Amino acid sequence: MGDLYHALSDQTRRLILDELTTQDGQSLFELCSRLAMRHGITSSRQAISQHLGVLEDAGLVSSERVGRTRIHHLHTAPLREIIERWPAPGKD
Repeated sequence: MGDLYHALSDQTRRLILDELTTQDGQSLFELCSRLAMRHGITSSRQAISQHLGVLEDAGLVSSERVGRTRIHHLHTAPLREIIERWPAPGKD
């Protein structure tokens, strides 16, 4: 679970998750473009790729190769662990 909290601790990684929520199945190029246009994040593709690696290690993102392109997908199941650990009041 530590990897999950580490992955969520960075603003750029949370923005990547936001972008994958908006449109799942994006390439690195698409994510970099959306981060730059929507959020002013001008990190290098290598930096965004490293962020994606952290998100993959936490189980929040998976990727598949389609031709020469790697496509990234969002997985929200690990977030359920947080909800189960700290349920909302009255949701016992």
